[in-house]
Amino acid sequence: MDKETKDLGVLALFTHVYCAGHHADAQRESVEIGLEKSLNYRYCAACADFLQYALERRQRCPLDPRPSCKHCQIHCYRAGHREKVREIMRYSGLRLIRRGRLDLLWHYLF
Repeated sequence: MDKETKDLGVLALFTHVYCAGHHADAQRESVEIGLEKSLNYRYCAACADFLQYALERRQRCPLDPRPSCKHCQIHCYRAGHREKVREIMRYSGLRLIRRGRLDLLWHYLF
Protein backbone atom coordinates (compact mmCIF):
# COMPACT_ATOMS: atom_id res chain seq x y z
CA MET A 1 0.00 0.00 0.00
CA ASP A 2 1.46 3.36 -0.98
CA LYS A 3 1.56 6.43 1.25
CA GLU A 4 -1.26 8.23 -0.54
CA THR A 5 -3.66 5.29 -0.26
CA LYS A 6 -2.79 4.96 3.42
CA ASP A 7 -3.47 8.68 3.99
CA LEU A 8 -6.83 8.40 2.22
CA GLY A 9 -7.71 5.36 4.33
CA VAL A 10 -6.84 7.24 7.53
CA LEU A 11 -9.04 10.15 6.42
CA ALA A 12 -11.93 7.74 5.76
CA LEU A 13 -11.45 6.07 9.16
CA PHE A 14 -11.24 9.38 11.02
CA THR A 15 -14.38 10.67 9.27
CA HIS A 16 -16.19 7.45 10.19
CA VAL A 17 -15.26 7.82 13.89
CA TYR A 18 -16.28 11.49 13.87
CA CYS A 19 -19.60 10.73 12.19
CA ALA A 20 -20.40 7.94 14.65
CA GLY A 21 -19.61 10.23 17.58
CA HIS A 22 -21.42 13.33 16.38
CA HIS A 23 -24.23 12.03 14.19
CA ALA A 24 -25.22 8.84 15.98
CA ASP A 25 -28.95 9.50 15.43
CA ALA A 26 -28.59 10.32 11.74
CA GLN A 27 -29.40 7.85 8.99
CA ARG A 28 -26.02 6.43 7.97
CA GLU A 29 -25.34 4.42 4.85
CA SER A 30 -22.38 2.76 3.22
CA VAL A 31 -20.89 5.05 0.64
CA GLU A 32 -18.68 4.03 -2.27
CA ILE A 33 -15.68 6.34 -2.14
CA GLY A 34 -13.18 4.28 -4.09
CA LEU A 35 -11.13 2.92 -1.18
CA GLU A 36 -11.01 -0.72 -0.17
CA LYS A 37 -10.63 0.05 3.54
CA SER A 38 -13.75 2.22 3.66
CA LEU A 39 -16.20 -0.33 2.32
CA ASN A 40 -17.45 -1.22 5.80
CA TYR A 41 -17.63 2.38 7.04
CA ARG A 42 -20.97 4.12 7.25
CA TYR A 43 -21.50 7.88 7.00
CA CYS A 44 -24.38 10.32 7.30
CA ALA A 45 -25.06 12.42 4.20
CA ALA A 46 -23.09 15.44 5.47
CA CYS A 47 -20.00 13.40 6.37
CA ALA A 48 -20.17 11.44 3.12
CA ASP A 49 -20.25 14.72 1.16
CA PHE A 50 -17.32 16.10 3.15
CA LEU A 51 -15.31 12.92 2.65
CA GLN A 52 -15.98 12.89 -1.09
CA TYR A 53 -14.79 16.52 -1.27
CA ALA A 54 -11.65 15.81 0.77
CA LEU A 55 -10.72 12.72 -1.25
CA GLU A 56 -11.23 14.55 -4.52
CA ARG A 57 -9.01 17.40 -3.35
CA ARG A 58 -6.29 15.02 -2.22
CA GLN A 59 -6.34 13.12 -5.50
CA ARG A 60 -6.12 16.36 -7.51
CA CYS A 61 -3.13 17.68 -5.56
CA PRO A 62 -0.73 19.32 -8.06
CA LEU A 63 2.40 18.69 -6.00
CA ASP A 64 4.72 15.77 -6.63
CA PRO A 65 5.41 14.05 -4.29
CA ARG A 66 2.23 14.86 -2.42
CA PRO A 67 2.85 15.99 1.15
CA SER A 68 0.38 15.36 3.94
CA CYS A 69 -2.16 18.17 3.91
CA LYS A 70 -1.14 19.65 7.25
CA HIS A 71 2.42 20.17 5.94
CA CYS A 72 1.38 21.59 2.56
CA GLN A 73 2.40 25.10 1.53
CA ILE A 74 -0.70 25.55 -0.65
CA HIS A 75 -4.06 24.53 0.72
CA CYS A 76 -6.64 22.98 -1.59
CA TYR A 77 -9.53 23.02 0.87
CA ARG A 78 -11.90 25.94 1.17
CA ALA A 79 -11.62 27.74 4.51
CA GLY A 80 -14.66 26.02 6.09
CA HIS A 81 -13.51 22.59 4.98
CA ARG A 82 -10.02 23.16 6.33
CA GLU A 83 -11.47 23.83 9.77
CA LYS A 84 -13.75 20.80 9.46
CA VAL A 85 -10.86 18.43 8.66
CA ARG A 86 -8.93 19.80 11.65
CA GLU A 87 -11.95 19.20 13.89
CA ILE A 88 -12.38 15.65 12.54
CA MET A 89 -8.68 14.82 12.97
CA ARG A 90 -8.54 16.25 16.48
CA TYR A 91 -11.67 14.42 17.65
CA SER A 92 -11.02 11.07 15.99
CA GLY A 93 -7.26 10.92 16.50
CA LEU A 94 -7.50 11.21 20.26
CA ARG A 95 -10.29 8.63 20.49
CA LEU A 96 -8.50 6.07 18.34
CA ILE A 97 -5.22 6.51 20.22
CA ARG A 98 -7.04 6.05 23.53
CA ARG A 99 -8.52 2.82 22.16
CA GLY A 100 -5.07 1.43 21.47
CA ARG A 101 -4.45 2.46 17.87
CA LEU A 102 -0.89 3.52 18.63
CA ASP A 103 0.02 3.11 14.96
CA LEU A 104 -2.00 6.28 14.34
CA LEU A 105 0.08 8.23 16.86
CA TRP A 106 2.80 8.64 14.24
CA HIS A 107 0.26 9.96 11.73
CA TYR A 108 -1.30 12.25 14.33
CA LEU A 109 1.99 13.84 15.41
CA PHE A 110 3.67 14.07 12.00
